[in-house]
Amino acid sequence: MTLLRVHQGDITKLEVDAIVNAANTSLLGGGGVDGAIHRAAGPELVHACRLFGGCRTGEAVVTDGFRLPARWVIHTPGPVWRGGDAGERELLAASYRNSFARAGEVGARTVAFPCISTGIYRFPMAEAVRIAVREAKAAAGDGLDEVVFVCFSEADAEAYRAELGGESASV
Repeated sequence: MTLLRVHQGDITKLEVDAIVNAANTSLLGGGGVDGAIHRAAGPELVHACRLFGGCRTGEAVVTDGFRLPARWVIHTPGPVWRGGDAGERELLAASYRNSFARAGEVGARTVAFPCISTGIYRFPMAEAVRIAVREAKAAAGDGLDEVVFVCFSEADAEAYRAELGGESASV
């Protein structure tokens, strides 16, 4: 069984095996959660990310967590919302699937996800939440004990609670 749960707060403070970074394709930091993760992890993170030479939308790479409580950071560039007819849903699902695959490769049993693509990339929250929960349920049982959906705002957390039918769900 895998526990899916909602947490409102700072993803950089969570003591989980891996946190997912809603990265940009350069992997070199940015605003929002990406910038927060880079600041909290320290300058070693940007150096490690440079070695990849970037990452395409929907793919994922993993680095050490450096100064974070999490052992690993899984970086995945989510899609920019362009109205829904440019493969955005499939790319977002791929970001989750590839992040779960990287988590499995390093043996992460607890993984925390931010709201990928819903900030400056403007992906509609309700659709993003449906995709996130669907992909987490599909990955459940593959060595995962817990998936945490970390939300900055109460409104975002409520969207996840509505999709899960409460604060958490076991699948």
